[in-house]
Amino acid sequence: MARKPSRPAAGRRAPRAGAPGRLRIIGGQWRGRRLPVPHAPGLRPTPDRVRETLFNWLQGVTEGARALDLFAGSGALGFEAASRGARSVVMVEADARIATHLREQAATLDASRLRVEARSVRAFLAGAPQPVDLVFLDPPYGQGLVAETLALLARGWLAPGAHLYIEAEAELGEPVLPDGWTLLKTRRAGQVGYHLARAPDASGVSPDSGD
Repeated sequence: MARKPSRPAAGRRAPRAGAPGRLRIIGGQWRGRRLPVPHAPGLRPTPDRVRETLFNWLQGVTEGARALDLFAGSGALGFEAASRGARSVVMVEADARIATHLREQAATLDASRLRVEARSVRAFLAGAPQPVDLVFLDPPYGQGLVAETLALLARGWLAPGAHLYIEAEAELGEPVLPDGWTLLKTRRAGQVGYHLARAPDASGVSPDSGD
């Protein structure tokens, strides 16, 4: 009988399957490239299967997008977006050591469209808004950071019709979105819930949700 996975401690990411030391870019310019993951408690890249599903959802969205990878961690989502043709990717990571590691990996890939901000997401979003088309939000668990970050993003950081990926504890269910936003997709993989939402377009109209 398999042992039931334990709940992740507050402030730490849930353990994820797969080799913790490497992440594999699964599509685009750097398809198949493997990057080291820094050693940090609970830090794991978003699994290949989840990333593949996410970027299938984002077909026609990622290429040419201005992307923001919040709580970047391993950088799996930001590097994947850059590989698939995002116009620009900003990774925000509060841990200075991890941020340095992300810059080193970006240099290895010669990823000129990628920038790393070594500060907290709260401090970054408190600055002057620079609207983006695509946001990846995968915060540490147990701190209520999804709702707080969504509220900060709603203060001018999202371009009309922007897409937002949210990854959080599966037990939380569907995320509560700001008024006018639409939940397009929602899935669960073990302890992880992952969701795709969209902000209203320029007319203030939200698209119908998908399956």
